[in-house]
Amino acid sequence: MDSGAQTIIRPLRRDDEHIWRELWEGYLTFYKTTLPAEVYASTFARLLGDDDHDFSGLIAERNGVPVGLTHYLFHRHCWRIENVCYLQDLYAAPAVRGIGVGRKLIEAVYQAADDAGVSNVYWLTQDDNVAGRQLYDRVGQITNFIKYQRPT
Repeated sequence: MDSGAQTIIRPLRRDDEHIWRELWEGYLTFYKTTLPAEVYASTFARLLGDDDHDFSGLIAERNGVPVGLTHYLFHRHCWRIENVCYLQDLYAAPAVRGIGVGRKLIEAVYQAADDAGVSNVYWLTQDDNVAGRQLYDRVGQITNFIKYQRPT
């Protein structure tokens, strides 16, 4: 990738479906996960939906080429009057890692949260995601919460 290129962050558009699928598949592969085609279709539709409960999506571009994505959601919280923001997915293509794409995507979610009057933005990652955590340690604050979920 061109080191002089500028990273632009923009909202996901309907005509992004093909490239979004490629980027999200890269993200899912990173986490050793596969999903059926109907989940891709449902997720993309929700990302473009107008329901307040739907996720929003952003795309990172360098020289007009999509190279990253993020998905985030505003939701209610029992400990706050205002909503909170959950940043669920964050992905930068391998060719652009380490040059600020992930940071710009996170900062764009921070801006969306600020614009919505939401001060709390949080996300999860695997504890062995060393490269990701190097970024997260610079742009976020680690908490002492441990995630549990219902066994499948």
